[in-house]
Amino acid sequence: MKKFFKGFVYSFQGLAYAFRTQLNFRVHCVATVLVVLLGLYFKLSSNEWLWITTAIAVVVILELVNTAIEVLVDLVSPEQNPKAGAIKDVASAAVLIGGLMALIIGLIIFVPKLV
Repeated sequence: MKKFFKGFVYSFQGLAYAFRTQLNFRVHCVATVLVVLLGLYFKLSSNEWLWITTAIAVVVILELVNTAIEVLVDLVSPEQNPKAGAIKDVASAAVLIGGLMALIIGLIIFVPKLV
């Protein structure tokens, strides 16, 4: 059981590392707080909260995976390498697509409330 709980410590260390070292992760965290506050202000329905929380989770998860991939690539290929660059670019593109999806979901939910 001790090993199980130790896993949570490592997970929180990973979150702290991402927050400390990744500007984009911090931006996503600020955006999350703003969206949650906006959702509370507009009293979102349960279905709207499900979409918003799913969108937030997708972006945060992709950002964490992207960070892990970047750290791993830097470890195994510290010198410039076109394939290492492509790996980083593709991981970053996944975050971009997730972020665009989250933006679309946010617009669909919040724009009608603002008009």
